[in-house]
Amino acid sequence: MADPSSYRPKPGQIPDSPGVYKFRDEHGRVIYVGKAKSLRQRLANYFQDLAGLHPRTRTMVTTAASVEWTVVTTEVEALQLEYTWIKEFDPRFNVKYRDDKSYPYLAVTLNEEFPRVQVMRGAKKKGVRYFGPYGHAWAIRETVDLLLRVFPVRTCSAGVFKRSAQIGRPCLLGYIGKCAAPCVGRISAEEHHELAEEFCDFMAGRTGAYIRRLERGMQEAAEEMEYERAARLRDDIGALKRAMEKSAVVLADATDADLIAVAEDELEAAVQIFHVRGGRVRGQRGWVTDKVEAVTTGDLVEHALQQLYGEERGDAVPKEVLVPALPEPVDPIAQWLTGRRGSQVSLRIPQRGDKKDLMATVARNAQQALALHKTKRASDLTTRSRALEEIAEALGLDSVPLRIECFDISHLQGDDVVASMVVFEDGLARKSEYRRFQIKTFQGQDDVRSMHEVIGRRFKRYLQEKQKAGEWTEEPAEDARIDDNGATASPVAAGPDDPGPDDPMAGRPTDEDGRPKRFAYPPQLVVVDGGAPQVAAARRALDELGIDDVAVCGLAKRLEEVWLPEDDDPVVLPRSSEGLYLLQRVRDEAHRFAIAYQRSKRTKRLKSSPLDAVAGLGDTRRQALLKHFGSLKKLRAATIDEICEVPGVGRKTAETVAAALAGAAPSAPAVNTATGEIIEDDGAPPAALSAERGQDQ
Repeated sequence: MADPSSYRPKPGQIPDSPGVYKFRDEHGRVIYVGKAKSLRQRLANYFQDLAGLHPRTRTMVTTAASVEWTVVTTEVEALQLEYTWIKEFDPRFNVKYRDDKSYPYLAVTLNEEFPRVQVMRGAKKKGVRYFGPYGHAWAIRETVDLLLRVFPVRTCSAGVFKRSAQIGRPCLLGYIGKCAAPCVGRISAEEHHELAEEFCDFMAGRTGAYIRRLERGMQEAAEEMEYERAARLRDDIGALKRAMEKSAVVLADATDADLIAVAEDELEAAVQIFHVRGGRVRGQRGWVTDKVEAVTTGDLVEHALQQLYGEERGDAVPKEVLVPALPEPVDPIAQWLTGRRGSQVSLRIPQRGDKKDLMATVARNAQQALALHKTKRASDLTTRSRALEEIAEALGLDSVPLRIECFDISHLQGDDVVASMVVFEDGLARKSEYRRFQIKTFQGQDDVRSMHEVIGRRFKRYLQEKQKAGEWTEEPAEDARIDDNGATASPVAAGPDDPGPDDPMAGRPTDEDGRPKRFAYPPQLVVVDGGAPQVAAARRALDELGIDDVAVCGLAKRLEEVWLPEDDDPVVLPRSSEGLYLLQRVRDEAHRFAIAYQRSKRTKRLKSSPLDAVAGLGDTRRQALLKHFGSLKKLRAATIDEICEVPGVGRKTAETVAAALAGAAPSAPAVNTATGEIIEDDGAPPAALSAERGQDQ
């Protein structure tokens, strides 16, 4: 790890002008490329106290061994040079979007003598007109098949075209009218090229003129009683309309625009792009990236724009680009887009109307893409194995933690304090073994004390179960096996009633009915949601019980730092680490489970009533009482005879209700926090009280 001060430029060496800078490591490899309006001000930020830097930035500057820069004239030139260098050097600390698939395009080879319509993937070629990208190649082929009735452009390969020209006979498409057959001279090269241009115009969104022209031709043919030609034109119009229906109108004003949305978390980001041409969605694509540098949403948008339009010119850059957040500063990127298009490009955030609604749709697609990416990543066995190995190495464990338990505390301003325990085995969540706790030994807000109580209670149960089963001990980790469901189990001798060798629960302590005992299976690693205080509390609880073979760590959410007991400094895992990704998933799942339990308890408490404690009084009669009297306050003031007037309520029940309400202390009057007025007690929680006054912890 290098000290940034060892390669810091001397004062006055760095120019105060726009430019692009590169950080290199000790081997001379470029690890980061950035641009700046003022190189002096920007680079000075990297050489401040390391404690003040973002963890990702701190990792980069301590990995680097030198820095160099290039001065340019304008910020637009800096933007272009930054893109070029990122593409050339592929720096490890720069955000680089990666396609989750190779998207197919509909391509028209206008650079050939006889243009061809085909499906193309990969890098774009000069002189070829592209449409898309599309989600599936079959979607392109269906569209082309419909359009060939009206625009019979060549679709055959060079070999087929040459062979047909040699034998003087066209292919099947030429015979059925879906190719103009330029190979045998039915149409000249100029006419065929014009036909290909018309095909491109239709695909670009200029559809109305062709349909109106065909409709006029159909009417003229019908007036002249050329019914066969009129029927053919009718079928052509139907084919064009079916092709248009495949991409519904989303913007009524025939807008040409690209909409970009970003979904992100602490470690990753997903970008979705909708290409709208002529008011219709003509293509869609998506990228995913690891957040290896400290970036905002505006920075992610800027990187996406660079990758999307870095190789494009002319109409490939639309007149309007809609984004969720603007890069800072926005003028250079807007000027750069304008230069690539050759005319003004509007870069803005949609505020209202159809464009804002469509942006919400793109954002939902981005969220789904990020969730799908995480699901695929979590389900990959090789990735999970690497994550567990990285955790073991970072924490200094003797073996990989095949079972991880994570604990989190949740409350609302000290009320309804609860805790959650989630279990991950072989990197996968095992929801059947999730547990939840109520804090019992004290009231109020004290996460450290709560964590100590929960860890102690969980492992006391483990010791009790272990004692009941005799001296059941866990087999060595290297002998543990992994079943087809991703569960870990220790090999034991199977008796006549024991689970077989292929049972997912094989090797687990079980009750007499064969179900696994709660808390009887120990983890190799305990993760707590929090920093050093929570970790120390968890370790202290284990030490008090004499448990020294379970590792403990904490994951602090703010900077994603891993804390170990008795360590003054945290362990900082690389942002691209699969181990950190797994720890984050475990922590987030524990947080979600705790929040859900805390909210359910709060809801039940707010909806509770003194009538709930009345024995023999069900929901039907309870609701009948409240409906009859109008409120709990009026019911409390009623006599036994008045209560007996309620249908279904006898005298004995009425006496029980009256006694229960007399013994229950009246609650404090509810106050509407917005208006200050006192709300009558009607047996149900007022809206002002049921609102969350604070945030879930």
